[in-house]
Amino acid sequence: MHDVRDAGSSPGCVTALRLLGTAVVARTHAGVLEHFGGISGIDRDPATGTWYLISDDRSEHAPARFYEARIDIGAQGLGAIQVDKVVTLRRPDGKPYPDPKAGGEVPDAEALRIDPRSGALWWASEGDEQHGGDPFVRISTRDGAYVGELPLPAQMRFAREPHTGPRPNLTIEGLAFAPDGEHVWVSMEAPLRQDGPVPTTQSGALTRITRFGRDGKVLAQYAYPLDPVPHAATGGRHRSDNGISEILALGVDCLLVVERSGFEVAEGVFEFSVRLYEARFASATDVASIPSLSGSLPVAMTKRLMLDLGKSVARVDNIEGVAWGPRLPNGHASLLLVSDDNFSDRQVNQFIALEVMP
Repeated sequence: MHDVRDAGSSPGCVTALRLLGTAVVARTHAGVLEHFGGISGIDRDPATGTWYLISDDRSEHAPARFYEARIDIGAQGLGAIQVDKVVTLRRPDGKPYPDPKAGGEVPDAEALRIDPRSGALWWASEGDEQHGGDPFVRISTRDGAYVGELPLPAQMRFAREPHTGPRPNLTIEGLAFAPDGEHVWVSMEAPLRQDGPVPTTQSGALTRITRFGRDGKVLAQYAYPLDPVPHAATGGRHRSDNGISEILALGVDCLLVVERSGFEVAEGVFEFSVRLYEARFASATDVASIPSLSGSLPVAMTKRLMLDLGKSVARVDNIEGVAWGPRLPNGHASLLLVSDDNFSDRQVNQFIALEVMP
């Protein structure tokens, strides 16, 4: 059993976040691993110091997988990043997930967490509506073998009727264990279709964050208020969005929420705005039994801006992962964020280390 009280656990209340440093890891890492990219989830085993990073590659560049790495974070900032191993994720039948062209279920991994009780890896896929694959949360051993699955409610699966259910590519993006491991949080990137439109530059939106028991029972669900898109697109097809790209438990009553916005500046070229919020649910309405948030006026979670990354980092990429790092020499906790480069030559595998000010 893993000890949830170790140096990598949640620090509880947070006053502010301070930049420690940034780094970029090449897609072909030191000539050893090819196709290192698409990193959409990250977590650290505080017992060993090993980091786990999951790729959202849909088995197109290489079979669905995660990586093991060593990452140095200290008082002087972000040091060496060494990717040591790649592990293939396997289906319930023991086989690797296939290339989309081969047919069958293909995951689009967006989050990864180490179970603080069993040490197993819990990981989430946002699914593929076009090919009939629903979002899921699965449990794997550290060698990639399938162990089990978290039952999800119907509202998180692609609907067979119009105007309901999650939107493609805007489903499960965040996964977080409570500090004691009693329950797990799952966040949707954007509103369900029946909950209203996605954010625009003029208005925000409500998405859902759900608290599950370890057996999959829905314990509660809350409406999280997404910001409007902070920057208008200026080029290409003028695409833009804003949504939750990851969550992390700060304590028993609050979460760290990463809001990530992309806005197109030229054809296929995006810039990003990333803000980190402390979100509390103590006074929020439990919306688990509310079919549609559109017009229902629930009391949403409250949130406080902790850091706008663009004010600390010159160029922010597509941040999709966040995890607790080691304690610093002064006793403060550290955070590590990582970007999904989408296997694009116009993006990078960016790592950002932060100091947590208690």
